[in-house]
This record gives sequence, C-alpha cells and structure tokens, in this order.
Amino acid sequence: MANNGKRTYNITALQRGLKLLNLFAKAERGLTATQVAKLSGLPVSTVHRFLMNLDSSGFLTSTGSGNYHLGIACFSLGQSALGHLDIRRLSLPYLRELNQRTRETIHLTVRHDFSAVYVEKLDSPEPLRIFSRIGAAVPLHCTAVGKVMLAFMTPEELARVLPQIELKRLTENTVSNLQELQAEVERVRRAGYACDLEENELHIRCVAAPIWDHTGAVNASLSITGPAVRMPMTRLRQLAPLVVQAGLKISREMGFQAPMARRNLVLKSWSAARQQLPARSTA
Repeated sequence: MANNGKRTYNITALQRGLKLLNLFAKAERGLTATQVAKLSGLPVSTVHRFLMNLDSSGFLTSTGSGNYHLGIACFSLGQSALGHLDIRRLSLPYLRELNQRTRETIHLTVRHDFSAVYVEKLDSPEPLRIFSRIGAAVPLHCTAVGKVMLAFMTPEELARVLPQIELKRLTENTVSNLQELQAEVERVRRAGYACDLEENELHIRCVAAPIWDHTGAVNASLSITGPAVRMPMTRLRQLAPLVVQAGLKISREMGFQAPMARRNLVLKSWSAARQQLPARSTA
C-alpha cells in the first residue's frame, strides 16, 4: 500500500463546529439557530447544541433576540494570528509611509483560496474615507489586490484557478466573462500593477501592487484606496509607481531575490507604472 507520508484525521464534530464559525464570519448582523440550520444543512437540534457550546466557550455570543455573533475568543485568536504574520510586521513601515504620503487608506492583503483577505489597514486621515475592515475577504477577479495575485501566478496555477472563480458581477464595471478576465490579467502582468475602477464597489477606486515572497511567489499585495472623487485617472497615474515601489521594498524584506529574468520584469513593471495605466482603465 502506498504511503504519502501524511495521515488525515477527521473529527466530524470539530469539522462541523469550525464550519459553523465560518458561517458567522460572513454574517455581520449575526445569525439565528434557524438560519444556521438552513445554511449548514444540519438539524436545528444539532445546531442548538453546537451554538450553546460555542457560546459557553466564548467563540460566540448571543443576544436576547436569539441572534448569535462571533465572540471575544475569536477576536483574541484573530489578533494572535495577525501577530504571527511576518508579512504584516515587515510591511508596516512601508504602509505607514504610503499612508502619510498619499493620505489615503492603505491595505495589505494575503490570498486565501479565491479571495484576498485584509490583514492590515491604515485609515485615511481625510474626513471622507472608505469603509473596510481587517479580516474581510474580497474577490480576486474584480479588485486590484486580487488581480495582481492572479496576474503573477504561474501559468499552470492560473489555468487551474481561473475556471473555478465565480464571476459574480458586483457593479456595471465588473468583468463579466472568463475571456475578459484573462485579458485583464495579462494587462496587469504587463503593467506590474492593477486598478479597481469601481469594479467591486461603486464610488471606490484603488491601485495595487504585488508582493513577492522568498520563493518568488505572489500570495500578497498592497493597495492605495480612496473615494472615486479623489482618485481621477491623473492621480492614479501618480500613485501607481508609489505602490509598486512599496511592494518591491516589502518583497525584499520578505527575502525576495529575483533571478535576472524576473528582476528585468519587475523593473520594467515599475517603469511602466510611471508612465500610464493599463489600456482598459478609462474614466
């Protein structure tokens, strides 16, 4: 019998409990036991037992109306996880510099399956600012932070990932088919950065750049985000080289040492960022 060296232990109750917690992570207004049962496919009686145990251990908290929300124990674990992310610690000086120079909101994201997750955020000091939160997940196909992750995947990984992405149209500017997304990904790869022109949320624009790790992979990105009224095309052109340069600095902190071919691509991308936005990016 072949042995792949990795044994799998499935504890059904634990798996169910973790899946239930994930449901609450996506429900900002909380969920009732009936709603959880409907979403999970579990009997209401079973759901009640899970919810009571998660509540008593602090992973959920309940209200008098029977609504459950994530509890303080989840927050504590999340904060501890963030503290263990080297990329967050290494990126902070460069994120702060971008925040001070641009006076816009700065995001740091890491890839999780088919989403980009905010792991750090520095708010704009301006009265009019965008709303986002650490821990939130955004799609890869219609966000700048997600598109740069797609653009710098290996051809093999990209071919595997693209057909699995749900091309949900969130605004009239969102890519609507696989061919359009493939063309956009290619433009981002050539430019070295990506823009979100109200593709994920109306009235919000941003520009993002990749972050390479020590293996040369891109599983993280950073962005400058602001209200569309402060992000006309002329300003996006000015911000693009700033975010690309910050991404390169963080990449070096992460141990990225590009081979000559990749180094030339990175330098070419930075040069392109100084000149113009991708062809699709029109206001």
